[in-house]
Amino acid sequence: MPAAVLLLAIATACGGSDVATTTAGPATTDAPTTTAAATNPGAVAGEGDVVSVHYVGTLDDGEQFDSSRDGGTPLTFTVGSGQMIPGFDQAVRGMAVGDLKSVRIAAGDAYGERDDALLIEVGIDQVPEGAQVGDQLSTSDGQTVVVAEIDGDAVLIDANHPLAGQALTFEIELLSIG
Repeated sequence: MPAAVLLLAIATACGGSDVATTTAGPATTDAPTTTAAATNPGAVAGEGDVVSVHYVGTLDDGEQFDSSRDGGTPLTFTVGSGQMIPGFDQAVRGMAVGDLKSVRIAAGDAYGERDDALLIEVGIDQVPEGAQVGDQLSTSDGQTVVVAEIDGDAVLIDANHPLAGQALTFEIELLSIG
């Protein structure tokens, strides 16, 4: 799944604020990354700033689900604009260019808790012929859903975000502000 699609989705639920962070030096060297910090020393990311970051996202079991590293394009967004999941947006606030932070974001501050109301039963005639459990489908409005169960002429569709109900850990490096 492309990084922009995964991270730019707006969370459907904004529960508690179980966000734990640790900060370390830059990812690949012992010296701070020098970009905008050289021209704007002491600047930290805040509301309304356009920032660029590299990130690696993992689940609690260590599985990597997304990354902008390894030749990927940095992610650029406006802090506080609602473009990011709440916990990621909050984690970037206060970072200076070159900072590297690891943050664990609770499900409520990521893609929300799983919601049984988003399990929807439809007729088999409403899904493409040959659809199987686990298939991802797009609705007429572009939302991605997953075939959760097929029982005769009934199909159970799961409209929860694939990462709903999961805590996410991100390693974030702030590359630029502005």
